[in-house]
Amino acid sequence: MSTTFTVGVVGAGRVGAVLSAALRAAGHDVVAAAGESDASRARIDALLPGVPTAKPSDVARAADLLLLTVPDDMLGNVVTVLADSGAIREGQVVVHTSGRHGLSVLAPAEALGARVVALHPAMTFTGTDVDLPRLTGCVFGVTTRPTERDLAMQLVADLGGRLMWVDEERRTLYHAGLAHGANHLVTLVTEAMEILRAAGADDPAGTLRPLLTAALDNALDAGDAALTGPIVRGDVQTVAAHLDDISSNAPQTLTSYLAMARATLSRVVTDGRLLPIRAARISELLDAAERGELRAVTPEEIR
Repeated sequence: MSTTFTVGVVGAGRVGAVLSAALRAAGHDVVAAAGESDASRARIDALLPGVPTAKPSDVARAADLLLLTVPDDMLGNVVTVLADSGAIREGQVVVHTSGRHGLSVLAPAEALGARVVALHPAMTFTGTDVDLPRLTGCVFGVTTRPTERDLAMQLVADLGGRLMWVDEERRTLYHAGLAHGANHLVTLVTEAMEILRAAGADDPAGTLRPLLTAALDNALDAGDAALTGPIVRGDVQTVAAHLDDISSNAPQTLTSYLAMARATLSRVVTDGRLLPIRAARISELLDAAERGELRAVTPEEIR
């Protein structure tokens, strides 16, 4: 039988407000929320109507399940302050949503007899009700003690998600994979739009959307086999032309273009799809561009 908790959230940011609203929809009673900024208070009003705001220590004292959704670098201090103030008690469930941290950051709470869970949603959040249906099927990276596995499974089920167990020592690696894939994707797509805008596109997002959707689906299904484009084909002159025009018209994107081009080049050489001589020519071009020594490539140089 599932347990219904009184829930308090400390850090009603984009993640905290949404997860609290989802727990409320699943039948839990959200009794208090802490959020100091105007944005946090607006999220509480929008997603948790009627839930009072309070100081973190008062939120913790009011809740059977304390949800800590503060930034990673603040989490340890928040746990320590709440534990030292007597706001955390034996038997209380203390859950944080950091991807990087596991259970060690909750040691002060666990020392007081709290039941501790690290529960990270592998999802990007807007902090609005748009996020609620996105939780359905979302993977939650969970680390907890064996005695709390049933509790963790219930919480993930109540949130509509799917559970992935993550070992304590692999939390940072797990989080790095998500950040590299999602956060850096945003940077990459934004820079691609900047290049297209420099080329005269009046709707760079609309231009990219079908292509990126197909590329993402193909990559998730096939990995490196989904790679297409001038590097995998060994089109040295095309790469040289890219570097020249990017340097002239969107120089702020050159650094990431070079980094991703090198990573792509390495992968297609390793799996044998690109002849070493073509790879060497492209590598030389990338090095020259980094030094600011771009030049035209003659047909004789790529034979």
